[in-house]
Amino acid sequence: MRDFIPARLRAAAEKLHAPLYVVGGSVRDFLAGYPLTEETDWDLASPLGEDDVISACETCGIHARNVYRNTGTVKFTDDEGRGYEFARFRSDRYVRGLHTPSGTEFTEDIGLDARRRDFCANAVYYDIARDEYADPLGGIGDIGRRIFRTVREPARVFGEDGLRLLRLARLSAQTGFSPDEACLAGARENAALIEDIVPERIFHEYDAILHADAVHGDAEAGYRGLCILRDTTVLDHTMPELALGKGMEQRKDFHDYDVLEHSFRCVRHALPAVRWAALLHDVGKPFCFLRDGNFHAHADEGMRIARDILTRLKAPRALTEETVYLVGMHMRDLDCKMREQKVRRELVEIGARLPLLFALKQADYTACKEDPSPAPAVVKWKKILEEMKREGVPFSAKELKIGAREVISLGVPPERTGACLDLLVAECTPDGAKNDHDLLAARVRALVESGAF
Repeated sequence: MRDFIPARLRAAAEKLHAPLYVVGGSVRDFLAGYPLTEETDWDLASPLGEDDVISACETCGIHARNVYRNTGTVKFTDDEGRGYEFARFRSDRYVRGLHTPSGTEFTEDIGLDARRRDFCANAVYYDIARDEYADPLGGIGDIGRRIFRTVREPARVFGEDGLRLLRLARLSAQTGFSPDEACLAGARENAALIEDIVPERIFHEYDAILHADAVHGDAEAGYRGLCILRDTTVLDHTMPELALGKGMEQRKDFHDYDVLEHSFRCVRHALPAVRWAALLHDVGKPFCFLRDGNFHAHADEGMRIARDILTRLKAPRALTEETVYLVGMHMRDLDCKMREQKVRRELVEIGARLPLLFALKQADYTACKEDPSPAPAVVKWKKILEEMKREGVPFSAKELKIGAREVISLGVPPERTGACLDLLVAECTPDGAKNDHDLLAARVRALVESGAF
């Protein structure tokens, strides 16, 4: 691992009279065979106090940005812009379920420091100066077996910090490790503690799970993390509306899986940009089935429920709006019976979100029966879209062969110009040949003469 340690950090470690360790995810990932990159998080630990470490680091071009004396934590940045976070060996006390320690005691005992962490695989220490590992809890063996085992009794580890419930799912997703049975049972026993965690943190962890494949390129990553949320019942406490789909059967001629499993598989097949929509696209089904005995209105109800969930989690507004829109649109022309003229109008109205809707509809189709063939509705709509482009159909006012200034010069009041241009776009949608300057100018004159504008 020495070859991957930044030179400035090695120099700082060699100046200290006690070990400076790298600990946590970077050590775990290196021992697991994953490459360390420029984005690697460098978490540091030592029995030394923060002042000793700051002094050594500053002489090597690693500068302290923030110092937190109560936890012995220092955030550093080196002259190349890399970040490091140092924490003095310590033992923490928690109020049950709360993420922030209620008390801290500093120690020189590496074993006590290891036991304040979450999983043994994250409690392997690399001594930078000596180029050797310290493994007080047997974490190297866990890394070799690709398992997560808690550093103490699982009920205590999860009971101390509810955020660990989501970290378990996220880290399992990102690394490919699996919780052992005791770890899973401890998470399940304490699942309700996730309700003590602030919504923003819950959203952040969910988002990382949905995009966990970006870490090591494992296509199964997000699916694996979601399954752990289901199996520990954390899903029930964070998205109960979605969890209701577990065991809810669907028509066998269209689906091989229940509502929840289908949603997870939709995420598995979805492009990164539509992962939230993939997760929530059928969230209206359980509500509709329990109310009506069928799924008929699930897209409309799903919009409302998806908005409730994302608002509750304090998701970014743009993501919320886009996800809600896609949830509402994912069933459009599923049976391919929509008339072409209607499809044309829909394509123009959807506009820039078309690639996202196509991606969601394809993932939804594939997830029904693990069928990777092109979704029939997407094939149909793309064919019509290409024909519209060949005809020169305008998809916005900017693509019209007449501009706003000319429309005004032909007698349309400036405040009505937008409405006039929108009308021209709509009239060109069935037939791109109408997007002709002379024809459009004549149409504007006629509209003005008729008193429409």
